[in-house]
Amino acid sequence: MQLKKEIGLFGGIAVIAGIMIGSGIFVFGSLILTRVGFALGLSLVVWLVGGLITLFSGLTYAELGTMFPETGGYYVYLRKAYGKKTAFLSGTMNFVLASSGSIALLALVFSDILSYVLPISAYVKWIAAGLIIILSGINYLGVKFGSLVQKIFLIAKLIPLISIIFIGLFLGTETVTLNFIPQSGLSGIKIFTTIGFGIVGTLWAYEGWTNLNSISGEMKNVKKDLPKAIIFAITGVTIIYVLFTFAIYRLIPLNDLINLSQDGAVLPIPAMMSIFGNTGMTLVFIAVMVSVFGALNGSIMVFPRVYYAMALDQTFFKSFKTIDKKRQTPSVAIFGSMVMSLILLLFNVEQLLTFVVLTGLIFNTLIFISVFIFRKKEPDLNRPYKTWGYPYVPILAIVGMIGLFVATIIEDFIPSLIGLGVLGLAFVFYTFVIEKRSNRNS
Repeated sequence: MQLKKEIGLFGGIAVIAGIMIGSGIFVFGSLILTRVGFALGLSLVVWLVGGLITLFSGLTYAELGTMFPETGGYYVYLRKAYGKKTAFLSGTMNFVLASSGSIALLALVFSDILSYVLPISAYVKWIAAGLIIILSGINYLGVKFGSLVQKIFLIAKLIPLISIIFIGLFLGTETVTLNFIPQSGLSGIKIFTTIGFGIVGTLWAYEGWTNLNSISGEMKNVKKDLPKAIIFAITGVTIIYVLFTFAIYRLIPLNDLINLSQDGAVLPIPAMMSIFGNTGMTLVFIAVMVSVFGALNGSIMVFPRVYYAMALDQTFFKSFKTIDKKRQTPSVAIFGSMVMSLILLLFNVEQLLTFVVLTGLIFNTLIFISVFIFRKKEPDLNRPYKTWGYPYVPILAIVGMIGLFVATIIEDFIPSLIGLGVLGLAFVFYTFVIEKRSNRNS
């Protein structure tokens, strides 16, 4: 039994943009500003560079997605380029930390924001857990149903974003000084790691651009629509993020932004209340929750497809390759992902963020290198789409990933070490359990 092909071009754009536009642009704007030393111009450059790195990465992914239009995405590419061990390490890291961590993080952010509207502070994690369970059930009903939810919430989340951009650009009263030097006056190598660490922060906001490839086997016309969806979605999201950040600077004084960031505020709530009022802030909270909800739904739709592909490859739990006969969805993989995400609700937001970004930096670098490997090993393989700007675009993506990985290790050492420790354990497990079992069966 095979998965249904139900996703068209707009559905593909909705999957990518719907996951990308989640909590990041709302929640981590103050974090990025802090990381670049409150230099407004530099923060906008960081958001733009993060988007360009993501676009270059997406262009590289588009070639792989049209070469291998199979459900499983990055797992499939890593398996074909490096073998099952590397693919297993990537899939396991995502199941244990990154992908499941993204789901847990989005659910926690949704519940945290809801607590500003309703008196539910004592039940934040319970609400997050309930949301994960409900959306897992919705996506179990079918990819067409999950894709419909994604389309609806993409449109719903764009309305308030565009409204805030319009208000900030045309009605904002603050003069924005686009300075590019951190207020702390950093110099030398430190300023480069600081900028890199700032870009790493934006990557959470851009996270999600890889996920259409994971369900490419369920697209109606993958060879035509996959590259278009990736390019349109990433370009559009980058423009929205840069304009939204600039609009906030037009609305909120710099001193207020600095004070709020130093207080550890996730959202600039007091300053925004002075602009929008209590009623307006309620609408802003609802807009953020709609955005996060759409990203969470898309993540729950996409991530289990990788575990399904791993099970077919006999490198994961055998039951994860089960397809529900009536719904034609990978039911066990969906609910397995749900359970792992519920467990990760025990961690805090900062830890989850590092796990997500670190895993992406490691394995996306290997995936971009695989484009060169396939060009050399299989030059005659059908490539409906070839990476624009090859070989320079993939090289820039690789250099960017390596630089950001180094910056993450330097600036966030302990959580990075935990992530690398999980990677090491997965390596040992594959070597001494899965490989030995495979050797005995062969």
